[in-house]
Amino acid sequence: MNLLHYLALRSLDIRELQDSLHAFGLSSLASSESHIRGQLLAIFQRLGVQKEILPEIFNYESAKKSLIQKSVSLFGKKDIETMPYIMVTFDSDLADDYGKVKNLLQSGMNIARINCAHDHESAWFRMIQHIKRASKITGLECKIYMDLAGPKIRTVIHDKNKIKVEEGRSIFLTDENNLADEEDTVGCTVPGIAEQLNTGETVLFDDGLIEAKVERMEENKVRLQVIRISSKKPFIKNEKGINFPESALMMPALTDYDKNCLSFVMKHADMVGYSFVRNTKDILQLQEARSKNKKLSLIIKIETPEAVKNLPQLLFTGLREENVGVMIARGDLAVEIGFERMSEIQEEILWICEAAHVPVIWATQVLENLNKSGVATRSEITDAAHAALADCVMINKGTHIIRTIETLRDILIRSGGHHVKKSYTFRPLNIATRFMTR
Repeated sequence: MNLLHYLALRSLDIRELQDSLHAFGLSSLASSESHIRGQLLAIFQRLGVQKEILPEIFNYESAKKSLIQKSVSLFGKKDIETMPYIMVTFDSDLADDYGKVKNLLQSGMNIARINCAHDHESAWFRMIQHIKRASKITGLECKIYMDLAGPKIRTVIHDKNKIKVEEGRSIFLTDENNLADEEDTVGCTVPGIAEQLNTGETVLFDDGLIEAKVERMEENKVRLQVIRISSKKPFIKNEKGINFPESALMMPALTDYDKNCLSFVMKHADMVGYSFVRNTKDILQLQEARSKNKKLSLIIKIETPEAVKNLPQLLFTGLREENVGVMIARGDLAVEIGFERMSEIQEEILWICEAAHVPVIWATQVLENLNKSGVATRSEITDAAHAALADCVMINKGTHIIRTIETLRDILIRSGGHHVKKSYTFRPLNIATRFMTR
């Protein structure tokens, strides 16, 4: 109900009303996502209009309690309440390195992420055994999150495994079953891809480094015009990702490979990450496939324009679960919606999920340069601080993973003292304290 009330309010432009409320020293309704109707009724009471706030309507305190309870139920207990949980992506070598797994746990890892797109059940099992052993010895709780691979949309190129492209020139795209030995033709792993595209739609290769537009349809293939190349090497290589941000592809989010992985996931994991969700049918399909295990928590990954557009419906469907969360998968999402819109969209996702009391995982490229090279950039430190708006922050595998966890933990502790979710709190500022005590 709170989500529904929030969506109703946010469908209106209330900026003038907010200014007036703020001018009179009343709540401007900002930072009230989790208890929006209760906040409105509280304002009425301050204005002398007697409005009863029924027990079932969330107020600030009950909403705060609900948000904490939802996060603990999903992610487990943690030692610092104001700091988000830390999720760590496991690399293949951790399957045979108990000592490093234990170090990850002692450095601040709360959730271990295993990606089913990599390795195999034997390696996953060894990783999980290390996690459970380390958790038992240290007394530190660690949840296990497993990502379903989802549909892999990749390039297929014969012979030299790459083709050269130029801005303004045309290439052809077809599915791998119709791919011939033509120098200017790129294959795609999506069956019947040519029939699913329309003139003028955008096609992106290699994380958006190469952009093309659909010119026209031809027999079993489409003609694309290359309009932008942002790579130093103007080549489309084999096994690179392809994104179709403006196309409605007829392909299920739950693949046959995912279904095969589910039995292992249901037996060993606490949470399952559902990749490339587009609509409620996708969620219903997964719910049916894992109907035997209702305790496996669902994480809806938002990484397509359709998922952003359908977010309210996805949440209403997901809220039928005992525990549900959302992951802002910024990698594919940024490519699909455009990098310039990423900041706006991730803010909107955070607000709407808070209104639904659904915990959010902030994922992809957090402190990535630090993780890979050992040195952080200025901008990624700021980005990591902004991640404190979420309930959980995910970092990828990397050479300097321990140092990255420790740095992230330090940033989140500092940032968490200044705000809870998007509500800023007034803890003493060092600058102000130093000035007043001079």
